[in-house]
Amino acid sequence: MRIVKLTEETKKSILDDLLKRSPNNYTQYEQTVNEIIEKVRNEKDAAVFSYTEKFDHCTLTADTVRVSEEEIEEALSAVGENFIKVMEKAADNIRTYHEKQVRNSWFDAKEDGTILGQKITPMDLVGVYVPGGKAAYPSSTLMNVIPAKVAGVKRIIMCTPAANGKVNPGTLAAAKIAGVTEIYKVGGAQAIAAMAYGTESIPKVDKIVGPGNIFVALAKKAVYGYVSIDSIAGPSEILVLADESANPRFVAADLLSQAEHDELASAILITDSEKLAEEVSKEVDSFTAELSRKEIIQKSLDNYGYILLVDSLEEGIEAANEIASEHMEILTKDPWAVMPKIRHAGAIFLGQYSSEPLGDYFAGPNHVLPTNGTAKFFSPLNVDDFVKKSSIISYSYEALREIHKDIELFAEKEGLTAHANSIKVRFE
Repeated sequence: MRIVKLTEETKKSILDDLLKRSPNNYTQYEQTVNEIIEKVRNEKDAAVFSYTEKFDHCTLTADTVRVSEEEIEEALSAVGENFIKVMEKAADNIRTYHEKQVRNSWFDAKEDGTILGQKITPMDLVGVYVPGGKAAYPSSTLMNVIPAKVAGVKRIIMCTPAANGKVNPGTLAAAKIAGVTEIYKVGGAQAIAAMAYGTESIPKVDKIVGPGNIFVALAKKAVYGYVSIDSIAGPSEILVLADESANPRFVAADLLSQAEHDELASAILITDSEKLAEEVSKEVDSFTAELSRKEIIQKSLDNYGYILLVDSLEEGIEAANEIASEHMEILTKDPWAVMPKIRHAGAIFLGQYSSEPLGDYFAGPNHVLPTNGTAKFFSPLNVDDFVKKSSIISYSYEALREIHKDIELFAEKEGLTAHANSIKVRFE
């Protein structure tokens, strides 16, 4: 793994490289995605079934597009009791964590008859996309569905590819545990379009969440506005900030936990210890040779893997904030002292026994996180993503009388005389 001395020039070059991985830069696929979306919008089920046959080699009809209860029961048997218990434990942790995020409606009443407030309302219908291409991720099913359930969403549908007619059993089992209402055997941009516009078989949703390939990401971008979306997710990222106290084997293993996702994943170590940098580089090479996805890992490291040497931990913190990584591990003598200085990161893992996969699968915080530097302005998927907030305003005659001339003046200064008149008529 390459070791680079961090300078302003190298930092700019690395940031530019990382940002190139954004789905916003893959415009060559947009025409294809837009064609799929328009065809599904106009032809509905017929287009969805045609694309599913073409891309997933799965023949669907209105009677078979929805996963049956029998298929779900088969999946539960196939994954085995032990895995189900593990997923149930993870689901409990995820549910408990997200229950702490729940907001309540509130109202503030004054003696003059003024009542102001905020009403919290869950969305009616949410669509979750779950990939099923290179890999299937039951964990993503739990992470996307459970916060919606906690928020109070009554109907949650899921679309996921069915390669040769079969949906991944782990995905189906996770959907059952999480509380998905109905599951459809559709993937790709055609699934996003179906959920955004509705077909004869698949209902139109209010919001679409969940990860996917570049076609899914661009489709979500294209339908935003017709429906809400969570984000346009880019490739996986991990950044480890470490000093000489860190265990090089732990650091190397954690970097590779993200590099194995795909060739565009990034894995970065920032350290002020040259000794640690060299030891981690050796451990990375040793681990990579043994791992099952070593070809993907090597391409990821060749393209977006860096060990960045800094003169001080403070310089490393500054660089970490500029990169704003999806996952960030702090492996220093006192990680809790460093943590308050981190302004931009999707999820922050503290200490040598809080490795990134703990968050991916089990701890409870959501693993749907901002990527490509968007942690500077986006948050992890959470309960707030599945509710709407309505402002509540109620004034008495006496309360409005006190300020009606102020409102009329404001409206007249903006040239909106009908606004002013709407207030004025109440005091004629």
